[in-house]
Amino acid sequence: MPVDGAAPFAFREHFADAAPPRTLDRALAVEAPVAIEINGIGYAVMMATPTDLADYALGFCLSEQLIDSAAGFVSADAVEVPAGGWMLRVQLAASDAAPLLDRARLRLAEGSCGLCGIESLEQVLRPLPPVTARLDPDPPAIFRALTALRDAQPLGRETRAAHAAAFCSPAGEVLCVREDVGRHNALDKLLGALARAGLSPGEGFILLTARCSFELVQKAIIAGCPLLVTISAPSTLAVEQARAHGLGLVGLARDDSLLIAC
Repeated sequence: MPVDGAAPFAFREHFADAAPPRTLDRALAVEAPVAIEINGIGYAVMMATPTDLADYALGFCLSEQLIDSAAGFVSADAVEVPAGGWMLRVQLAASDAAPLLDRARLRLAEGSCGLCGIESLEQVLRPLPPVTARLDPDPPAIFRALTALRDAQPLGRETRAAHAAAFCSPAGEVLCVREDVGRHNALDKLLGALARAGLSPGEGFILLTARCSFELVQKAIIAGCPLLVTISAPSTLAVEQARAHGLGLVGLARDDSLLIAC
């Protein structure tokens, strides 16, 4: 039974020791364009693995600060497009969608040539609310979560090409996991899943199988999570943003060591 989000492709494998090549099928992580339409407005096209799209829609809207909570989220309908890709139609409560038009205009500016102008720069480095929840990094709990996460990544095990985002209890118990070819998509899926389940990101920590970039830090801050742990190193801006907003940050979290940002 293929893992959800994976598809087999044929390859010819060659060996350095001059052994005869062999033909094999290998599972690849599905990557497809997902067009996000919110309240009838074309908002973004993301490259993503088209699984858990209801979680993704909710988490994306929360991360974009289009809504403050799951209460402003009405529905999400995902439809596969015959020409290739997916259409994700999202409906937000009209009273909670005030930022939608302004954010959609800004995204159009960003999409044309990257970050265009002072308004776009201000939006990227926009002030965020401080994280009020507190959770001191506990190395034994983090090592426990790293071990548990290995068995909670079916798509990652099958393809070796998917990121995982996990929500963990303070003791290191893995409570929820979502996967995607994109690290930011995996995190949005996780945040959406937590919101749908009524779990608060402030009551544990997030563990990512990814490089710690500033947009992941921003998503964690917006979610109110007190601690973000990643298996790779953070960027300079990621550390600066975490310090400025009260987010605990752990990088290079491996089986035998980790780095806690001071």
